[in-house]
Parts: sequence; C-alpha cells; structure tokens
Amino acid sequence: MRGLAKYLLVTVLLLCGAGFTASAQFKSEAFSQSYNDDKNDPDSVDVMFSFKNYFRGIAHKEDVKIGVVFAGSTIFIGGEQIYNRQYWKLPLIYGGLAASVGAGFYFRDQYQKSLLTTENPTYQTLSTACFIGAGLGYWATHMDGMYNFNKDVPFQAGKATIYSLLLPGLGQAYNGEYWKIPVYYGIMIGGFHFYKLNVKNYERFRRIYNEATDPEVAYEGAISAETALYYRNYYRRMRDYSILVIGLGYLLQVIDANVFAYMHDFEVNDDMFVSVSPTLLAPEPVYALGASPRPGVGVSFGLTF
Repeated sequence: MRGLAKYLLVTVLLLCGAGFTASAQFKSEAFSQSYNDDKNDPDSVDVMFSFKNYFRGIAHKEDVKIGVVFAGSTIFIGGEQIYNRQYWKLPLIYGGLAASVGAGFYFRDQYQKSLLTTENPTYQTLSTACFIGAGLGYWATHMDGMYNFNKDVPFQAGKATIYSLLLPGLGQAYNGEYWKIPVYYGIMIGGFHFYKLNVKNYERFRRIYNEATDPEVAYEGAISAETALYYRNYYRRMRDYSILVIGLGYLLQVIDANVFAYMHDFEVNDDMFVSVSPTLLAPEPVYALGASPRPGVGVSFGLTF
C-alpha cells in the first residue's frame, strides 16, 4: 500500500505543478487543399500535356492549366495570346519574329558573299543581332502570355514556376520574396565565375600536357607531363562541378517559387491545437501471489481541429 500511495502522490504533484498545454495553430485550409487535383487547382503545372486539351483551351471550349498553355505555345507561337483573347498582338508577334529571322538570314548570306571578295564582319554582327532579337521576341511572347493568364488571380503557383523558368528570380519577385533573389543569383553567378576559372586552367594544363607528350615538340617546360595530366583532370572535374552548381541554383529557385506560391496563404488561427500533459496510466494486472497492481505515470497528447 505504501508503494501505491507513493505513486499516487507523485502523480498528483506532477499534474498540479507540471501540467502544461503546448498549442500549435494552423490555418484549416492548408490541410484541405488538393494541389494536384484538376478541378481544385487550375493553375498547376504538374499535368500531362495533351494537344487535344491545349487546342480546346485556345478555342475557349474548356479551361486549361497554365502549364498546358505554356507547353503548347512553345511550339504554336501565339497560343497564349489567343487563350487570353488578345488577338491584336498576333500580327505584332508574327511580323516581328518573321522580320528578325528573315533579316538574320539575309545578313548571313551577305556575309558569305563578302568572303569571296573582301570580308565584311559587319554583316556577321548584324546577322547575329537579328537572331538574338528573334530569340528575345520569342521569350517576350511567353512572358506576355504568362503575365496575362488569369491576371486577376493572385499568387498562382503555376505562374510563379514558369516565371522562374523564363527568368531566374522572377518567381520570387512574384511571391514578394525579393530577399531570395540575390541568394540564388549569388549561387549561379558564383558557379559561373568558377566555371570560367576552371575552364581557363583546364585549357592551360591540357595544352601543357599535349606539348609534353608530343614527340615532335622539344618540350622544356617546368611542369612535367604527369603533373599536367593530374591538373588537367582536376580542373576538368571542377569545371563539371561548376556547371552542376549553376544548374542546381537554377533548379532550386524554380522549386522555391512553386512551393512558396502554394504556401503563400498559410496563416495561423485557432482552428487547430495540440495539447501535451502528464497523465496516470491504468495499472496492469499482476498475477504474482501477494503483489498489488501499480499505476504508471505517462504523458498524454491531444489533437483538436
């Protein structure tokens, strides 16, 4: 009996003096959203592309996801503007792209002809500039189409994702998280800096190794062929790692834009809380002769939502 009384006394003291409740509050909608459901998530990008779905969308026969419109318009230029009912932009898009590409081929042809007489590098520069302009026009077409897709709906995860695909950091700006932009650009610019440095060193030691192992060249350099081979392979590996860093930085900012666009409305309120407190466990039966059952002390968890 003394043992039982001792356990009861300890239990009462714990319940009176050490009882507490720890609450964690969450917005209830965060647990009811279905991000990958076609009906509940019209701006998702994780869908299987279908040409039938795409053409029905730009024909305004059904609503389609932003990812479907974007994917289809990478091939059928202007589809985003058609879906957004901005038909007046189509002549500007097609005319601008046709003029840029046509001028690029024209100046390239003029440069080829100039090689037969006096080489004129100006034609080559103009040709390159025209092709770059066509690429920028193609990029701007997608930016315009994505910007005007469901323009009145704030914080679309699909739009944030595609923004980041088209221009790193734009998805973070769309989510209002501007402080992340220099972080991701720091990763990618740092990776590009080391890429250039490693390429330079790789080319240097590759040249030294080729000279040191060429039987027709009287190599008298201070660096041996074995050392040059080691550093050539080392800087080639570092070059590949630098490319990996750039790619990871780009990929991370795309994932970040998508996830935090989904979680933008995640708030706290009193819809849910968790309680933790000490408790007295029911005694287990004891079958030994003369022994009495003893209760145990534990912790109870409660979840209210």
